[in-house]
Amino acid sequence: MTRAFTGNIRDKLIAAKQQWAEKGRLLTGVHDENHENRLPPGQREVKDWPVLDLGITPHLNEADWQLAVKGEVANPVSLSMTQLLDLPAFYDCSDIHCVTSWSRYENYWQGVSARELARLVQPTDAARHVLFTAHDGYTTNVTIEQFLDDDVLLAHHWQDQPITDEHGGPVRVVIPKLYFWKSAKWVREITFSKTDKPGFWETRGYHNNADPWTEQRYD
Repeated sequence: MTRAFTGNIRDKLIAAKQQWAEKGRLLTGVHDENHENRLPPGQREVKDWPVLDLGITPHLNEADWQLAVKGEVANPVSLSMTQLLDLPAFYDCSDIHCVTSWSRYENYWQGVSARELARLVQPTDAARHVLFTAHDGYTTNVTIEQFLDDDVLLAHHWQDQPITDEHGGPVRVVIPKLYFWKSAKWVREITFSKTDKPGFWETRGYHNNADPWTEQRYD
């Protein structure tokens, strides 16, 4: 694949966010299990879309982009961008909730639904977890139930425009009901797994489940 990377790992930022987990920063102790409020506890609405990553931005050539989907599936695949775009289009509008306390309302996404991807690869009965690997080395994890929710997708457009490099283009994961660190940018590999494997932030003190309405920010 033709790709280039800009930036460097932000070690100080990563260390600071680990300290947030240790100190329980931003926790309010308020839960909203019934989603009575649109804004989850401890969040504030923003109008822009802040850029958050580990410090490295991959710049990927769509012409030879590939996504591997493997593991506990009957039909492992490696999809090109053309093959991904040939799958049924999925459109969704959802809110973003970042663990750093900002939320952005009404994000319009276009891509391929997680359910359509599952229909293609056919997860086995043994599949219990879904693991994501990104081009910058980032990893994260969700349960198969979370991945197969009705609003989850692999997105290539946001607000009717191709997703930019800084926000995870050409294709990123979008899992709206969880804190946004679970929505891996620059996704290159999706693995259906029997066992869980906590990812980059989950091994650094962040919650494995990441529900914003019950403030599952940290473990």
